[in-house]
Amino acid sequence: MYIVAAAAPPVLKLGDLVKLLHARDWKTYVIATPTAASWIDVDVLSEASGYPVRVYPRKPHEEDPLPPADLILAAPVTFNSINKWAHGHSDTLALGLLNEALGLGLRIITAPCVKQTLRSHPAYSASIATLKNCGVRVLDPDAITVRTPEGLVSFDWSMVVSLSLTNC
Repeated sequence: MYIVAAAAPPVLKLGDLVKLLHARDWKTYVIATPTAASWIDVDVLSEASGYPVRVYPRKPHEEDPLPPADLILAAPVTFNSINKWAHGHSDTLALGLLNEALGLGLRIITAPCVKQTLRSHPAYSASIATLKNCGVRVLDPDAITVRTPEGLVSFDWSMVVSLSLTNC
């Protein structure tokens, strides 16, 4: 499973997601946006997943280090990334892989981390509709979002896994 992560507060606990998926016998390959990679300890997350965290595209002469994906879980995904993805922008490896996955017809689940005021923006609803029309399963942010004791927004990663792996 590819885990494609953008820079939203739940990314700080992405290791918890990796552990939950490993407990269900999934191999995980983390692809982070450059900003998300600057928020996390890439080495610790690589050790937890067992594979290097990918941030930047490979060079043209390099072999693709990622095996084909069975499933992509885009989590967390921000307002900006959702809108870019729905409009076909591929300015990061993460967005490029998500766009290619749409073209390949891969199973994709996304867990938006978008505050209510931005979910009210017309671009968001249009982008979500576009992604759903392409077959992306969009998790309800209200069903998966929690506040940590420190006051940060995070995800209930157990709920994300449960909702993501239903019918897989």
